[in-house]
Amino acid sequence: MAAADQKPLGSGFHAKSEPHGILAGIDLTGKTAIVTGGYSGIGLETTRALADAGATVIVPVRDPAKAAENLSRIAGDVSSAKMDLSNLASVRDFAASVAGDIDALDLLINNAGIMACPLQRVGPGWESQFGVNHMGHFALTKALMPLFEQASAPRVVALSSIAHKRNGILWDDIQFEKGDYHKWVAYAQAKSANALFANALSRRMQAFGGRAFSVHPGGIFTPLQRHLPIEEQVELGWLNKDGTVPPAVAEIFKTPAQGCTTSLWAATSPLLNDMPGVYCEDCDVAQLMGEGSLPYEHCAPHIADDADAERLWELSEDLLAAA
Repeated sequence: MAAADQKPLGSGFHAKSEPHGILAGIDLTGKTAIVTGGYSGIGLETTRALADAGATVIVPVRDPAKAAENLSRIAGDVSSAKMDLSNLASVRDFAASVAGDIDALDLLINNAGIMACPLQRVGPGWESQFGVNHMGHFALTKALMPLFEQASAPRVVALSSIAHKRNGILWDDIQFEKGDYHKWVAYAQAKSANALFANALSRRMQAFGGRAFSVHPGGIFTPLQRHLPIEEQVELGWLNKDGTVPPAVAEIFKTPAQGCTTSLWAATSPLLNDMPGVYCEDCDVAQLMGEGSLPYEHCAPHIADDADAERLWELSEDLLAAA
């Protein structure tokens, strides 16, 4: 992938396209998909849409009771199994269980995540947003790689965020062990890591016809905001003081169903067959940011840097090996 690849393809879809439009004419019967966080928010809508298109969907769940309630409303071949992205043993157990049940994996949507939370440490001391959003998914994807090799043209979709534009990887202090912790800097780092991960992963999947992409789903009100008090959302301009949504925000923000469409497009569109590792938004490839870019659109050059993608992959391999 090169920065020059970051330009829209003219997909014919838009920011508020709906799942049925994205998957119109696409039959996923016989395909198997895993959707992390697939029982809440846009993850639940991703699961619903894939199941409606005929896919067998496996949902790793941290909260089995909540998952059972939410997934019971979805028709189709949907199952769940326990997994916690912050616990590497749990991730490995889930992957081993899946490998015992299926012969090939066609789609992995790395959808789950946490945002702007207080400083916490997971695993061997990793900062939690980097540890959950990136390292947990890195470990899961690595463990599932043999199943991708048995599939025909498998795809991995990593959910990034427009927040990546704030900053890239803090190479000298990824775990916030030296400097002060800032929850939004940590989130931006994790979302940059998600995009760089897809960039590097796509090269590793090319040998067997696989592809990986990262996506910005858009602004959506979901449980992802659970760590943000109303006062902070008011300060950010997302809410009025009375808790209502300002008209300008309502115009930009998407419903959870609309929020899953870029993931669905990246998972299925033939337009991306020759575009490995690109970052997508609004159901198309995103363009590189420029002077005229609005805060909620386009992508920063640092997530299209192949050298940084390889550096992060090697670092992640080392972190995983030492955990």
